[in-house]
Amino acid sequence: MSKEIGILLCVIAFIVGAAISGIILFRAGIQYRRKTAEAAIGNAEQEAERIIEDAKKNADSVKKEALVEAKDEIHRNRTEAEKEIKERRIEVSRQERRVQQKEESLDKKLDNLERKEESLNQKHKNADEKLAEAERIKKSQLEILERISEFTVEQAKDYMMKFLENDLIHEKAVKVAAYEAQLKEECEDKARNYISLAIARCAADQVSESAVSVVALPNDEMKGRIIGREGRNIRTIETLTGVDLIIDDTPEAITISCFDQVRREIARIALEKLIQDGRIHPTRIEEMVEKAKREVELKIKQEGERAVLETNVHGLNHELVKLIGRLRFRTSYRQNVLNHSIEVAHLAGMMASELGVDANMARRAGLLHDIGKALSYEIEGSHVQIGVDVCKKYKESAEVIHAIEAHHGDVETRTVIAALVQAADAISAARPAARSENYENYIKRLQKLEEICTSYDGVEKSFAIQAGREVRIMIAPEKVNDEKMVLVARDIAKRIENEMDYPGQIKVHLIRESRAIEYAK
Repeated sequence: MSKEIGILLCVIAFIVGAAISGIILFRAGIQYRRKTAEAAIGNAEQEAERIIEDAKKNADSVKKEALVEAKDEIHRNRTEAEKEIKERRIEVSRQERRVQQKEESLDKKLDNLERKEESLNQKHKNADEKLAEAERIKKSQLEILERISEFTVEQAKDYMMKFLENDLIHEKAVKVAAYEAQLKEECEDKARNYISLAIARCAADQVSESAVSVVALPNDEMKGRIIGREGRNIRTIETLTGVDLIIDDTPEAITISCFDQVRREIARIALEKLIQDGRIHPTRIEEMVEKAKREVELKIKQEGERAVLETNVHGLNHELVKLIGRLRFRTSYRQNVLNHSIEVAHLAGMMASELGVDANMARRAGLLHDIGKALSYEIEGSHVQIGVDVCKKYKESAEVIHAIEAHHGDVETRTVIAALVQAADAISAARPAARSENYENYIKRLQKLEEICTSYDGVEKSFAIQAGREVRIMIAPEKVNDEKMVLVARDIAKRIENEMDYPGQIKVHLIRESRAIEYAK
């Protein structure tokens, strides 16, 4: 027990000793640190004082430099300001001198104007005095003239007016005659220009219709079947259609002849259907003829609608459209009347547009001008009167009816549309190849044209082209020069005009060229 207490006391003593020694050491460390810190603080204070002194020295030097720069800037600005003020004073003095000079010139001008005004007043006064003197002289002269001529002023005026009136009437008549001649020339020139322009713009097919149609056969045995036993089939066809069937030695072909193209077309379609079908007997012939009639009626309607659409004419009665379509199977001097009517409508419309007239009305009148020819086989009378009656029946306008009535000169034209339709009808009928002629006469005319051209000295060859509307002549360059070509062309044209009859005009085209040919061997 005592041993344990002793050990415990030793331990406690050891602990107390260690604690006391630690406290002593801790206090010694604290004192050392305090001394070190005080020394560092002293050093820092000295450094701070040194820095402050340096800053004060720098601030004084910067301040001195700034004061020097500010003084320099102030001196420079003052110098510039004094220079600018000096320049402005010079400019102001210059402006003052200029204003003073202008004032002096204005004073001089005012003086001149006052002097001129005084002289003008004086001149006006003198002019008034002279006018008054002239009036007195005129009055005295008139009194003298009245005494000499025994005419009063009014009587003299009447006499002079009558004298001048006679002179004016004569001069007016001369002027009117001159203007009329000039207007006629100008109108003719313009009419030629309009017509030529309309012709140039109208592209129409130049075709000829014949009075016969040819139906091709698969073989010659078909001819016997078409004739039939004792000719009953051919008689049935001719009776139903009103045509003549010409069956000759022409291989694999039958000719249909009839003046009426509608009948001829019906017969042609019926024959083609019979040949295709192969059953040819009177009953079948009647059926095919009826079908062909319906097809032709439909084709007539389609042709009428095509013509109306092509000419841009609207609002026509459907019966008139059918009659227009019938013109497809009508010819005049072998010119197809429907194509002629369409062409007349185009020509009249184009000329009306150039003249500023109603082009739609002109096309309508041109399309309907020959409508009477669709019924001329069925109704007595001229196609003009028939056309007038038909258009009146279907309530066409009076202007269109008058154009139809006047297009052949049966009545005097009263409107521009009527005159245009009349001119377009003449153009369409007279253009080359519009109305065909006998083939032999056509060949003879071309041969004569070439003979006339080749008869001239210096002409090597000549060729009639464009259906006789143009002749091209090859000139020998060693015999005819460029100057002489003009004379030769004029002589040929004059001779053609004197010796030949032809529609339209013929272009004489001379060609002269030199060629050099050599062969490389």
